[in-house]
Amino acid sequence: GELTAGIAHEIQNPLNFVNNFSEVNTELIDELKSELATGNMQQAIELANDIKENEAKINHHGKRADAIVKGMPQHSRSSSGVKEPTDINALCDEYLRLSYHGLRAKDKAFNATMKTDFDNSIGTINIIQQDIGRVVLNLLTNAFYVVDENKKQQPEGYDPTVSISTNKNGDKVEIKVSDNGNGIPPKVLDKIFQPFFTTKPTGQGTGLGLSLSYDIITKGHGGELKVETEENKGTTFIIQLPS
Repeated sequence: GELTAGIAHEIQNPLNFVNNFSEVNTELIDELKSELATGNMQQAIELANDIKENEAKINHHGKRADAIVKGMPQHSRSSSGVKEPTDINALCDEYLRLSYHGLRAKDKAFNATMKTDFDNSIGTINIIQQDIGRVVLNLLTNAFYVVDENKKQQPEGYDPTVSISTNKNGDKVEIKVSDNGNGIPPKVLDKIFQPFFTTKPTGQGTGLGLSLSYDIITKGHGGELKVETEENKGTTFIIQLPS
């Protein structure tokens, strides 16, 4: 549901432009007709130029919507299980926006600072796109949830922040998802990758996100999923994948 809301938001922006410019052009064409009827050629030419400019904008934003749809990291396809060369930076950036807008769609009061730091030397890596997308989305959604809860408890002077970064480290590529929440208590830390373990209130979490993520990274991709946390400072999840 969050993913769908995020995608809808991404496409809504260019669609709004397309609709607005279409409406403006309808009005301009009426004006053009009346100027032509009165023989005011100079004004008619200016109006025609305005219409042409707006058509270019409609085309531009239509193509943007088209690119968003085409560029969606294979959400709707059921996982083929096939590894494909993937731009991991683009995937992380895409899911960051989708996660944020998905949560915004559910709760208009939700807000957080997003930070990115991508290593452009990575190029592409062979991964099952949809599976890694699910993991990244899960980690980001958890991070946004944590900082939002923290904000509710200490509204003054706290800037909820979620960061995602990539880094090529020898023969590995690392993706880090960090939050500046309360950190994970030691008694919970050993259990976070266990199926059905959740700290969220009843009905808000299945407790499967991190256990499925762990399996996708370790069994599906021969990588590692680690966590670094400090109470009252925040948490960083580190995905390590073979490059």
